[in-house]
Amino acid sequence: MRKTLGWLLSLVVLIGTMGAAGSTAQAATAAEPTAATDIKDQILGIPGMSLIEEKPYPGYRFFVLNYEQPVDHRQPWKGTFKQRLTLLHKDVSRPSVFFTSGYNVSTSPRRSEPTTIIDGNQVSMEYRFFTPSRPDPANWSHLDIWQAASDQHRIFTALKRIYPKNWLSTGASKGGMTATYYERFYPRDMDGVVAYVAPNDVVNNEDSAYDRFFAKVGTKECRDRLNAVQREALVRREPLEAKYAVAAAENGWTFTTVGDLDRAYEAVVLDYVWAFWQYSLLADCASVPAAATASDQEIWDTIDAISGFSAYSDQGLQTYTPYYYQAGTQLGSPDIKQPHLKGLSRYGYQPPRNFVPRDIPMTFQPGAMADVDKWVRNNANQMLFVYGQNDPWGAEPFRLGYGVRDSHVMIAPGANHGANVSRLMDGEKALATSKILQWAGVAPAAALADAGKAAPLAAPDAQLDQPDLEREPQLRP
Repeated sequence: MRKTLGWLLSLVVLIGTMGAAGSTAQAATAAEPTAATDIKDQILGIPGMSLIEEKPYPGYRFFVLNYEQPVDHRQPWKGTFKQRLTLLHKDVSRPSVFFTSGYNVSTSPRRSEPTTIIDGNQVSMEYRFFTPSRPDPANWSHLDIWQAASDQHRIFTALKRIYPKNWLSTGASKGGMTATYYERFYPRDMDGVVAYVAPNDVVNNEDSAYDRFFAKVGTKECRDRLNAVQREALVRREPLEAKYAVAAAENGWTFTTVGDLDRAYEAVVLDYVWAFWQYSLLADCASVPAAATASDQEIWDTIDAISGFSAYSDQGLQTYTPYYYQAGTQLGSPDIKQPHLKGLSRYGYQPPRNFVPRDIPMTFQPGAMADVDKWVRNNANQMLFVYGQNDPWGAEPFRLGYGVRDSHVMIAPGANHGANVSRLMDGEKALATSKILQWAGVAPAAALADAGKAAPLAAPDAQLDQPDLEREPQLRP
């Protein structure tokens, strides 16, 4: 354990914020439950926790839950909302992993890589303002990284008395960002952080790192092939937009938020190269059609398969409104130069404001990411950042300074936005696995003596270990 009595201090803070009535309820449940009490009863004994459903899974108990959270953690008496979370219960004697994607939570049993490595329990949280975890009415000013970190802090504090062993936080992409922000604001809670492919846009209007990335990623042949398709999609804008209008009519897509079909079409096309490297591998370049000889249908099909023509419709944007709001208020969003589209692009990379309904006010806070970046550089303790070599988001990573302790940045060769510990080079994979086991307090003696002997403690499970099928949007609005 890297902290002493941290969770007890957190509990004191929680009790203080919930008022006198809440304090009484918390105090009444502070005693350790007896071993004979069923785990479901222990969980539902937490004030504000309610059961949506329990789903059976061999070797585990899996619960889908609601937890009552303050809309504003600074003024908790001003209203609450129900936040959805899941709990994959292994055993209270095992360590736990706190996972979030930064988006909606999956209600099917899933296990993150750190959970497999430590053979532990997993709590998964739905990020505030992603439905159904949205206050009603929604005051969007309460959607920020501190409020979300405070959501995690309250959930951890509530569950720590049931799961007293070590805790790690994790997530990928926006989830990796979320795990990092949680650590920045509540550094006493977790015993370690594993942040995968976490973007770090410190200065929002300085994006030359992405231009350098796209100038050298993969091979020149692949880059030229992708650029040619993207350019051709704008050269053939008229016939392809006609196809888009037909698809929109057939699927009921509308374009009120972005403005019109033309803006939506260009946004999809401009995503093409970014999305390819985010989700595909260099070997997949062979399936990209040759632009000069491709039919309109072939151009349409490759753009749709990689970028998705539904992405910037009102219906496609609606789910991700909280993300685009955060990109336009705190997280930042990349803008890259695309000289091969000169004279063809009408709008360039459109800002997050274009993807959020106009009745939701947005003001950018340039200090938010700079604060987190400075904190990580100077204070990271038992944090692991994993990036993919060919993932655009690795162009602006988190970096470590001289003041950090037992923290690491590792890059998986040839990997995309799905980079993880298993894709690292052998030496780094062994070190990362060993560190995760150590931070969780379950490293076998052999792994402590020799990191090369570190290995996941849980057996692989094809269903539990599969990624969720729903892709997040390209983290570039």
